Amino acid sequence: MEILSCHSLPGYHVRMMSGQLLEKSLSPRLLRLSQCTYPRYSKQDHLCLNKLYKSRAPQSYNPLKGFRSSDTRVFSGYDSYVVDDEEGLRSVTGSGERVTKVLIPGLPDESNGDHGAPISSCVWEWKPKLNVHYDKSGSDNVNSPPVLFLPGFGVGSFHYEKQLKDLGREFRVWAIDFLGQGMSLPSEDPTQSKDGGISVGGNSLWGFGDETEPWANKLVYSIDLWQDQVQYFVEEVIKEPVYIVGNSLGGYVALYFAACNPHLVKGVTLLNATPFWGFLPNPITSPRLARVFPWAGTFPLPARVRKLTEVAWQKISDPGSIAEILKQVYADHSTKVDKVFSRIIETAQHPAAAASLASIMFAPRGQLSFKEALSRCQANNVPVCLMYGKEDPWVKPIWGLQVKRQLPEAPYYEISPAGHCPHDEVPEIVNYLLRGWIKNLETDGSVALPLLDDPEFVEHNVARDLEFIREGSKRSVRVQFFGSKFSLWNLISSYIKTQLGNLRINS
Repeated sequence: MEILSCHSLPGYHVRMMSGQLLEKSLSPRLLRLSQCTYPRYSKQDHLCLNKLYKSRAPQSYNPLKGFRSSDTRVFSGYDSYVVDDEEGLRSVTGSGERVTKVLIPGLPDESNGDHGAPISSCVWEWKPKLNVHYDKSGSDNVNSPPVLFLPGFGVGSFHYEKQLKDLGREFRVWAIDFLGQGMSLPSEDPTQSKDGGISVGGNSLWGFGDETEPWANKLVYSIDLWQDQVQYFVEEVIKEPVYIVGNSLGGYVALYFAACNPHLVKGVTLLNATPFWGFLPNPITSPRLARVFPWAGTFPLPARVRKLTEVAWQKISDPGSIAEILKQVYADHSTKVDKVFSRIIETAQHPAAAASLASIMFAPRGQLSFKEALSRCQANNVPVCLMYGKEDPWVKPIWGLQVKRQLPEAPYYEISPAGHCPHDEVPEIVNYLLRGWIKNLETDGSVALPLLDDPEFVEHNVARDLEFIREGSKRSVRVQFFGSKFSLWNLISSYIKTQLGNLRINS
């Protein structure tokens, strides 16, 4: 068995290892790669690596605990160790015929006093009565790349807690709540009621009044509003170009924002991005057709929409319904979603939540379709990275593969098992891949993409089993990288070869 252990290590220790331990065993290509490491390491890394260097005994390195390590040799690769058994060192590149096991870092371990980067909760007043909630971490990393996370529908910045704590140790990281969602719901009723308003289940509902408040005039929670929100947030809060990452709806907004503002974007990562949003025609692009629809998500809600919303909201906001949705979108049902569940319930209890949902559902499509936004990003040479959970029941990987066909040079990582929210279900994987992709761009390609140890293999498909330690147990997730020569036949061929390889190993 061959294991790549991808814990980050200080450059000093890496050089000592490559110079003294590996001088005779590594090819020139792998020796070059031994210098491609991240400046991210913990106290545990220091301690373990010092022990390793002094004793030259890989068994003492804690991250490998639980793995077989007979007669091993160790070398530093792309932010990694490689541990090989008595069969000797083998190439870790290829076209997907063989699966290499890669040991990557876990999340900050709070049981050992490692709480990760501290998270600050903030509020930014964009417009009167329209306050945007956001979380941030890593503010002290002044020379590091800025990364902005955009949430999916129905959640908020809390869904990126695992990224903020982990990635905030080396990057400057932000995550925002879209207006009308999370903690960016209005603090006042956007409408006035003659009869004191409407309540459902004993809770008052905002937005069901008869007249619109001046500050909410023409307010509609649409994808165009969110794109504007992100633009001004980057310009006024972050104040420099960012790497932007979006899941589901957030992926569409991230791509839309990059298409409209390429000068503010260093790169876009799509996590199971939805390829469509909005049902009604956009009044800018289709003015005549838009006139056919009398209401497009503005306040107040029409009488018939109020009745529909009252009935639907009782079902949608029910804790049982929310739990069932979470069960659908997470492929691994052992994933702890208690915090996510409680935050969604908290949002659903806000008096503005029901009317905000109605506004979102009846909002028009964006001025740019997903495909048009993708074409603009392509024309402006905006780097795009694709990460899709294979077991997503909603946005299946076929949507990501369509993007891959339009952008053949974009790295595409298919993660399994993982559902609609891979960043929360397998954050170790997403954080590792995101770190590597950013490092690849920041170094103009001198550091290889994650899972590749030679730039020439960027054209091919590569499969890896990424292993990590979570709560004392070893976990394993398969990641398939699709290179620039991706095709349907290539995908089928790679799958067959992988299955045949597994049969040979198990026989």
